[in-house]
Amino acid sequence: MPAVPTAPAILSAIACNLDDQILTAALPLLAAGRVEAVEWSFDTLFNGQSLPNWFAELLTAYGEQSRLVGHGVYFSLLSGRWTPEQAQWLEQLRLLAGRFRFDHITEHFGSFTGQNFHTGAPLPVPYTATTLRLGQDRLLRVADACQCPVGLENLAFAYSLAEVQRHGEFLEELVAPVNGFLILDLHNLYCQLHNFNLSSDSLLALYPLHRVREIHLSGGSWEDSQVEQGRQIRRDTHDESVPDEVFELLERTLPQCPQLKYVVLEQLGTGLRTEASQHQFRQDFQRMAAIVEAGRGRVSGHQPNAFQPPASLPAGSVAYDEALHAQQRQLAQILETAASYEEAQQRLRASSLAHTSWQLEQWAPYMLETAISIAQKWKQ
Repeated sequence: MPAVPTAPAILSAIACNLDDQILTAALPLLAAGRVEAVEWSFDTLFNGQSLPNWFAELLTAYGEQSRLVGHGVYFSLLSGRWTPEQAQWLEQLRLLAGRFRFDHITEHFGSFTGQNFHTGAPLPVPYTATTLRLGQDRLLRVADACQCPVGLENLAFAYSLAEVQRHGEFLEELVAPVNGFLILDLHNLYCQLHNFNLSSDSLLALYPLHRVREIHLSGGSWEDSQVEQGRQIRRDTHDESVPDEVFELLERTLPQCPQLKYVVLEQLGTGLRTEASQHQFRQDFQRMAAIVEAGRGRVSGHQPNAFQPPASLPAGSVAYDEALHAQQRQLAQILETAASYEEAQQRLRASSLAHTSWQLEQWAPYMLETAISIAQKWKQ
């Protein structure tokens, strides 16, 4: 079993899941004791895949030193309807939290496209009192299941500049009742910086950096727009190495996050199938770890926030909103089946989403085009 190194104030971590390519790429780092913490996407095993003893021992070794964190993928926090899949997800999390010692649990912002909203990729919801109430209630239920701090990850995708500008504020409102925190995914920020032509300082100023407990680094890909010739869309596909610009964002952001505890390198196994890509993954980790080590003394300190959830958690009926569910189902159906951007736009304008809090009249055409691509990819 690889040695777990002594823990400094900020930990350099990897997203280490039960994936042959990821494990092959990470094994030399684990064996050398370079990996100071591990993030595990625990709900990828909820489909019935068994957990090998050696992997359970790895999780246990990090968990016993409070350096194992769990990252949810499939809960679909902001789906309008409460589903049996969500209730089952919470029960399985409760069981895992009894088996492994998680230092915290996180989930993605948004609701998923795809069947029952539990497959696909997360897409935004309107920033309304309804979605706020729904998300706050469900985060409290996640905290009740895991009995540890909980947080949310910022979203890479947005339909409009106005949505980008409100995202950080809405995330803070969502996590406040549970004394929660943020994962600041820097590649997600990079997507928004490029897709909406923003400066990093102006975008970072819109986020509650005092609530950032974890930072993600990853790579992505470029996609040419067909509705706006010459424009490239940055996509958060996690299948390439980390761009230089994201490392630069880490150097700039790290000193501004006084509660930061984990910096995590992510990459999908589909992007780690060659020796060259696995070597690059390790190089990315070394570069990330060097920035973390250099930045440990530059973080502005204050009284640490343990982000412990309140003792009183909800016991009543779960929040849901059938009107929101119907709109999400209609939107997903249009995105998944439209033969073109023009068809999707026409159907949206004639839908129940028009002239509502979805503000589809403000959506950037190239981002609607991207949403169609995302939805139809995951439908397949």
